[in-house]
Amino acid sequence: MSGIDWIVLFGTLLFIVVYGVWKTRGAKTMDSYLRGSDNTKWWTIGLSIMATQASAITFLSTPGQAYTDGMRFIQFYFGLPVAMIIISIFFLPLYYRLKVYTAYEYLESRFDLKTRMLAAFIFLIQRGLAAGITIYAPSIILSSLLGLQLFETNIIIGMLVIIYTVSGGTKAVTQTQKQQMAVMMGGMVIAGILVVLSLPEGVTFTDAMHLAGKMGKLNIVNFEFDLSDRYNFWSGMTGAVFLFLSYFGTDQSQVQRYLTGKSLAESRLGLMMNGLLKVPMQFIILFIGVMVFVYYQFNQPPVFFNDTVRAEVTETPQASEFNELEEEYARAFLSKKQAAGELLTALETGDESTIDLAQQELNNLHSESEQIRSKAKAVIAAALPEAETNDKDYIFMNFVMKTLPIGIVGLLFAVIFSAAMSSTSSELNALGSTTTIDFYKRRIRQEASDKHYLKSSKLFTLAWGILAIAFASSLSLFENLIQAVNLIGSLFYPIVLGIFIVAFFFKAIQANAVFISAAISQVIVMGIHYLNTIDAAGIFTMGYLWYNAFGCILVIVLGFLCQFFVKGK
Repeated sequence: MSGIDWIVLFGTLLFIVVYGVWKTRGAKTMDSYLRGSDNTKWWTIGLSIMATQASAITFLSTPGQAYTDGMRFIQFYFGLPVAMIIISIFFLPLYYRLKVYTAYEYLESRFDLKTRMLAAFIFLIQRGLAAGITIYAPSIILSSLLGLQLFETNIIIGMLVIIYTVSGGTKAVTQTQKQQMAVMMGGMVIAGILVVLSLPEGVTFTDAMHLAGKMGKLNIVNFEFDLSDRYNFWSGMTGAVFLFLSYFGTDQSQVQRYLTGKSLAESRLGLMMNGLLKVPMQFIILFIGVMVFVYYQFNQPPVFFNDTVRAEVTETPQASEFNELEEEYARAFLSKKQAAGELLTALETGDESTIDLAQQELNNLHSESEQIRSKAKAVIAAALPEAETNDKDYIFMNFVMKTLPIGIVGLLFAVIFSAAMSSTSSELNALGSTTTIDFYKRRIRQEASDKHYLKSSKLFTLAWGILAIAFASSLSLFENLIQAVNLIGSLFYPIVLGIFIVAFFFKAIQANAVFISAAISQVIVMGIHYLNTIDAAGIFTMGYLWYNAFGCILVIVLGFLCQFFVKGK
């Protein structure tokens, strides 16, 4: 990057950290530290909720997801408004009436201490893993793009977050997320405009839309019911609804965002703001990925988007084989570019038979190009066994560094860092709060002073931050980062949601029954995922989004069965 880009990057990050520390320097009590003194406006709550969910993974992985798989990932968010309405009606009033610090306090009054501890423990495991991933995800890519060591990038992101999160608590997280959302959305809108402006002369925005559609990238809605399909309308309106109910209704990192509201109405408005704006936001990010795809139909893309790995391959005995594939890929690109032009010409004529022939030719050439990319990845795997051959998460930032003007590159890197900081700060804040309230205060030190609990909250937040950095430094890349986060949530969230659903709506099920059913259900969900991973023949397949509905319903059903046997005994 240029000097200007580095100035933009670090200037933005330092401003956010200094602002967060200065704005929240008055957090003197545990209440103000954990709940921000209950005076947050609805629009700040909405931005904070969106920023918590919009991690760096969103901006790194989502465009690459659209580049390779089209727009169908947007269906994952179709159920979000429905989940926000349900949470506003059933979850929020209860939390406000009980004036809880954490969502899990309610479970003790409804069931017993062990059920509260189980739900809180599952949260700590799930969110502790996620905190490491939200640091690691941008670090693995940014370290490669910026020429830094992975550990250095982990330290930069982790320490910047720790400084203002430990200093100001919930209020610091909420206040800084307003600036972070402004940077994130402003940067992505600018990037989207520049992507469209980067299209070659003679290719209009309408042409780009037609080309993307003919190549299968505008696949926004699929009504075909298929349990093995991760993203379709039905998984978005069922499995994803359960996931969002779990995340926004029972995950402390989100609950803590809207518990800071000055009233129940303000918190409800903040949730509904998230429900209404999140889908368009994700649509824009996915659409940017599609436009990058169209851009590379007229401009030579690399055969592999991780330049660091590409450079390393050229120093191995497989270098000549890899170079031959690069040359073959370049020749295939020229044929594909010509076919793309012919399709646009056919579209101008309006002759359907000509259009169909041109479309078929272009898609065939694109498939051939992808086969060459697969061969190149196989060569990389043979030459560098430890290297990650999945380059989806490098596509967007590779485009940014090679195409966008000076200053904008630094701004886009600031977007990624800001997103990493916003989601990580919420996670550390929630982990510290849950550890303090649900474990330390409830079980270890019940009669200490408010000052003692304030100090403990800061120390636990610091400890979780250090653990997250350590965990981030020991991870390996998943198939796709945004899928990794959703997968981890889908393994743990449904059990906690099932406990809460039982607590709200099924009064006949008591403490022992729900505890046993939750423990059994967690084992079953983990077992199903294990079967999915080893079932190479595809006989047993269930998309991970379906885990959310299945696990939650399983807790309820087993809860009734366990209650029947407990009562009979």
